[in-house]
Amino acid sequence: MNPWLATLSDGRVGLRPIRQRDAAQWRAVRNRNYDWLIEWEATSPLGSTDLPPSYSAMVRQLRREARAGHSVPWLITYDGLLVGQVTFGGIALGSIRSAYAGYWIDRELAGQGIVPTALALGVDHCWTALDLHRVEVNIRPENVSSRRVVEKLGFRYEGLRERYLHISGGWRDHLSFALTVDEVPEGLLNRWKSSRAKIS
Repeated sequence: MNPWLATLSDGRVGLRPIRQRDAAQWRAVRNRNYDWLIEWEATSPLGSTDLPPSYSAMVRQLRREARAGHSVPWLITYDGLLVGQVTFGGIALGSIRSAYAGYWIDRELAGQGIVPTALALGVDHCWTALDLHRVEVNIRPENVSSRRVVEKLGFRYEGLRERYLHISGGWRDHLSFALTVDEVPEGLLNRWKSSRAKIS
């Protein structure tokens, strides 16, 4: 099976491939969270011509990239309901074997450990099914919620990338975080669950 077709789960949290028939649910969640997400949305410095104009176009683009081995896009589910998205993109093999991850979630469910669990599931899958060595996450300094996710999972801070991505209409600085597979021999999901167990 292609790695991007995998369905993964841990307890109430799941990852599954993005589909055209998810359009209504995806739009409902995105519309409800528009004000919360728009500040962190990728934009085109050339206008809107090189970004997908619709959900359907976005899914076609993501699936095309996935079939080519460049990305693994998933929807995040909670109790079977669509609540967010995580995508591993920029997949490079050869001597680097790396990818970057991006994610978002319904604001009503933020802070409940859903995104760290989903990200850990995805990272472990990339390390095992794709044999990747490194995963990075780049976050705007102002995005405290997103930074909390990588901090919970123990991603290593690597530094500031100035004017790294065009976000919300301008070139924005990002903080770079990363993990390599040899840093987490027990698996990221196992480490995350162990850390939660110690707190509770």
